[in-house]
This record gives sequence, structure tokens and C-alpha cells, in this order.
Amino acid sequence: MIVGMLTVFVILLIVIWGGKLLIAVVNKVPPEEVVPAKKSAKPASTIDGGTMAILQEVVSQITGGKGKVASAKKI
Repeated sequence: MIVGMLTVFVILLIVIWGGKLLIAVVNKVPPEEVVPAKKSAKPASTIDGGTMAILQEVVSQITGGKGKVASAKKI
């Protein structure tokens, strides 16, 4: 019984020390530079009239005439 408890204690110590070592190593490594994505100068393209009509009809059917589409744009 003593041998089993001692084994568990030693393994837990190894896990704790390994975790502390891993944290120390990771904290010393500088983070990678993140380059922000450039925003396109193009304005967002709009939806044509036929597609907008279809969207309005679908929303009207799904919501039972209570919902309506205020605007839509391609992303």
C-alpha cells in the first residue's frame, strides 16, 4: 500500500514539475507577429433586385408575413 501511494505521489510531482517547466518554456517564446488583414477598398457588392425579391418572399413565408428584409449585401 505504501509503495502504491508513493508511486502516485512521485508521478504527481513529475506532472506538476513538467507542467511548470512547460509553462516557463512557452512564456519565453515570443508570440508570432499577426499581420492584420487589409480591408478591400471596394464597396460591398449589393444584391440585385430579383435576388432581393426572392429573399423577401422566403422571409415572408417563413415568418408568416411578420418579418421583412431591410437590407442584404454579399460578404
